[in-house]
Amino acid sequence: MTRPLVSLEGVTMLFGETAAVSDVSLEIREGEFVVLLGPSGSGKTTLLNILAGFVEPTRGRVMISGKDMSHVPPARRPTTTVFQDYALFPHMNVARNVAFGLAMRGVPALQRRQRSEAALDLVGLSGAGGRRVHELSGGQRQRVALARAIVVDPRVLLLDEPLGALDLNLRRQMQEELLHLQRHLGTTFVHVTHDQDEAMNMADTIVVLNEGRVEDQGPPARIYLKPATRFVATFMGDSNLIGGTVTRRDDHGVTVATAFGALDLPDRDLREGKVNLSIRPEQIVPASGDGFAALGEGVVRECHFSGTHVRCRLMAGHDGDRELQVHLPARTAVRPGDRLNLYVDPADVVALAG
Repeated sequence: MTRPLVSLEGVTMLFGETAAVSDVSLEIREGEFVVLLGPSGSGKTTLLNILAGFVEPTRGRVMISGKDMSHVPPARRPTTTVFQDYALFPHMNVARNVAFGLAMRGVPALQRRQRSEAALDLVGLSGAGGRRVHELSGGQRQRVALARAIVVDPRVLLLDEPLGALDLNLRRQMQEELLHLQRHLGTTFVHVTHDQDEAMNMADTIVVLNEGRVEDQGPPARIYLKPATRFVATFMGDSNLIGGTVTRRDDHGVTVATAFGALDLPDRDLREGKVNLSIRPEQIVPASGDGFAALGEGVVRECHFSGTHVRCRLMAGHDGDRELQVHLPARTAVRPGDRLNLYVDPADVVALAG
């Protein structure tokens, strides 16, 4: 097996007695686009700063290309960082900003100019080298910061919420441009964000952090459809968490008793006892399919058109006192008071330890 480009081995970062990062181990492959995702205070930016060398871990090691970088200063690491506020020099024009890292490395002036022009061309700013920073829009400044980072040919490009200050349409455009740039360069990207949609749109691998620990890591589809923990199930979009008890277990699967009836699930590894079942709102449907399980009848309390779907809140369960979120197709005609028979594919139900 190919050795990972970046390895974090039991990394812990303490600020006083508070653990901002706690015993994180992580491997990142060459050319991978990794997104560190989590709420504010989850440790994602601290972890990025440890990778960059801006702070040294209290414990653990940071390995890059097989070398221990735990105590190596930022300038001597094969990494560059794009900051949320871009950190451009206002007294320099665009070309000098982009060439700054090359100048610090002693690259001759002609090569600096050629490489800077090539980097600006890559980010869609060809011919903009003579402009001043204050003349640029937010999206253009972000592109300059990217050009300055890639011009030094880093092995790992670190991005600290670089799209956070952009409006929605520009943010989506820049997501596509970042992906195109990463695929073109083949550089390993490690991107920090708190935006779940941004993470799922861009990442090869998502690492979900919570209170300084890794809750889950894997491809976006697996993280969303088969979350490993209750936190991930609720943080990655909407989810219905349903309490239940495993009443049968054999080679074919398990039966879980819930307030919506007994559900037969194909989870052969689940042990008897209390569990939580995670079901995404779009996985609950008002028409049965082959092998679907019935969840009983639900009464619509609220419904809101959201463009791609109709977001509904229903009351259901044996006693009609359990709330469910359901996303129906956008063309569905539904209003408060309507009664819907609800179904789910057992293969979509994720059982989480209680």
